[in-house]
Amino acid sequence: MRALLRRVTRAPGGRRGKWYVLAVWLVVAVALGPLAGHLADVEDTGANAFLPRGAESAQVNTELERFRTDTVTPAVVVYTGTGADAQARADRPLLARYAAAGEKVSAPLPSDDGRALMTVVPLDGEDDITGRIDELRESLDAGAAPGVDVVVGGPAGSLTDQVAVFDTLDSTLMLATGLVVAVLLLITYRSPVLWLLPLLSVGFAAVLTQVGTYALARWAGLPVDPQSSGVLMVLVFGVGTDYALLLIARYREELHRHADRHEAMRIALARSGPAVLASAGTVAAGLACLGLADINSSRSLGLVGAVGVVCAFLAMVTVLPALLVLAGRWVFWPFVPREGTPARAPRTVWSRIGSAVARRPRWSWLMSVAVTGVLALSTAGASMGLTRAEMFQDKPDSVLAQERISAHYPSGASDPAKIVTATDRSDAVRRAAADVAGVARVEAGGDRTPDGARTLLSVVLEDTPDSERAKDTVDGLRDAVHEVAGADALVGGTTAQTLDTQRAARSDLTTVVPVVLLVVLAVLVWLLRALVAPLLLLATVVLSYLGALGASHLLFEHVLGFAGVDWSIPLMGFVFLVALGIDYNIFLMHRVREETARLGHTRGVLEGLTSTGGVITSAGVVLAATFAVFAVLPLVTMAQLGVLVGIGVLLDTFLVRTVLVPALALDLGHRFWWPAGLSRRPPRDPAPHTGPVSQAPHERV
Repeated sequence: MRALLRRVTRAPGGRRGKWYVLAVWLVVAVALGPLAGHLADVEDTGANAFLPRGAESAQVNTELERFRTDTVTPAVVVYTGTGADAQARADRPLLARYAAAGEKVSAPLPSDDGRALMTVVPLDGEDDITGRIDELRESLDAGAAPGVDVVVGGPAGSLTDQVAVFDTLDSTLMLATGLVVAVLLLITYRSPVLWLLPLLSVGFAAVLTQVGTYALARWAGLPVDPQSSGVLMVLVFGVGTDYALLLIARYREELHRHADRHEAMRIALARSGPAVLASAGTVAAGLACLGLADINSSRSLGLVGAVGVVCAFLAMVTVLPALLVLAGRWVFWPFVPREGTPARAPRTVWSRIGSAVARRPRWSWLMSVAVTGVLALSTAGASMGLTRAEMFQDKPDSVLAQERISAHYPSGASDPAKIVTATDRSDAVRRAAADVAGVARVEAGGDRTPDGARTLLSVVLEDTPDSERAKDTVDGLRDAVHEVAGADALVGGTTAQTLDTQRAARSDLTTVVPVVLLVVLAVLVWLLRALVAPLLLLATVVLSYLGALGASHLLFEHVLGFAGVDWSIPLMGFVFLVALGIDYNIFLMHRVREETARLGHTRGVLEGLTSTGGVITSAGVVLAATFAVFAVLPLVTMAQLGVLVGIGVLLDTFLVRTVLVPALALDLGHRFWWPAGLSRRPPRDPAPHTGPVSQAPHERV
């Protein structure tokens, strides 16, 4: 592997190779670039895109496709205020224009308290529902009499509000992420030119990622949904910039030792390449483990993210080195690295931190564990699960409509549960459903499939569709109708979907987490050729995740005002943080292992920390900032994921990698590398070294 890596690194760092590399990337970008704009064409926005595979509610959605050749999606119009009755009657001709062919708008249904009216408009599911809802809302608002409040919700309104979030997701995230990364690169490099090269390289990676994702979705069945598509670009920007920072830092060091920039780049790639490869492999493999999840959206996020990481890695080890070598030393202006000058000051903040940790290593790692453990304790009080109304930071019309329905009608009136059953047993199923506690009523009639074999029943629940009591009612419904012999009855609808997703999230956590840990451990063992060090590194990342989860919960509850933690967050946060957080341990320990072989264990640990401190900190801040962009999105789930990953990355950067890991390595001594050869090699420095490691220009850093 190392021999292959050395051969590969000759191309982008070579005098002629850099031109070949850039030419290939330009051809790829020009030839395949047009496909990048078609990623939205392969996104799955269907009813089952965010549901567990094989769930009963997903089976109901599949069966619903058999009932009509012209599918209908209902919109629910709710009128409140003085004059609501007259307004509802006056709007009927307007509403009729939006109804699907052959369908009728329902008569206004007054609430029992006489303070609200509700009208159901059946929209054509094959039409542009979101566009129709937007038009309908504008028309109703324009024609509403003073004192009358009109909101449009129901399944069609809810779908429109969710799509509106994802419609702006890609553009918002791309703009915000690009701006954040550009500012941080300017601060990091303090150069008016250098920051452009990582961004340009990430741009190439983004094109390749979108093309690759489109191709795999189109011809290999890769699941893609709007959420994973939006996260994809943030991930590419984040990990791509991390790899760029690591490579540029090593290249700058080699420029202090070599007059030939091509030689400096070849050495930089050869020495940092294994760490970047291990990092990319860990992140990609960890994300790919989400392919084992039952929830379709989690599978999509993991598999699509793995594609993005691989593409970012390819761009950062090919096009970025070629651009750097082509530009020459002047690209670092005004801090141009000169051959024969020191790569860094003899005394830095990182050498001081290393000295402090080396003086009391056991106390340092115990205090780090204590701080992280206290934060982790906060997870004990976390409230899990969000209702539909709690999924948005600002309440859209569909949420307002549901709140008003809940206040004046049986809460489930706008979004009833669905039962699909054999037609010849539908009466028995109807009676069984009506007897279940929590059922307000079973609607009269029922739709049938064209062949008459299956019947669809609507069941109005007494409680809000995504409440705990409504979920209990769905469980009761399923128990009751499943007992009807020969009915082959299935219960679906919004409440059933929420219930199935909640249970699948718990199951996915116990399935995916062990696999991710094993995959990450295998990569660390391969990289470090040891067992004790990988186990400890993995334990520190898990501890960091728990601390980040606890700290995030405190922010969610006391600062951001979220009602709880979405069920998907623990699993997605774990996979992202373990995969991304281990990056910094890989960068650090790869360098520590190199320096330990040269200087001995204690001095090697301190030199590794000093050499990588600045670049890893910069990488951590950039990655945390890119994910923090999610916090401004209107969807609470995305905001929570961004906050959790951002906090976790900062914990890894400033506590785990800076204090905890070096302290553990120093406390254990050469046993840290067992059973590798370094564990049997007597240390060259029997006493802890608390001063800076001297560095001549010709020494490796």
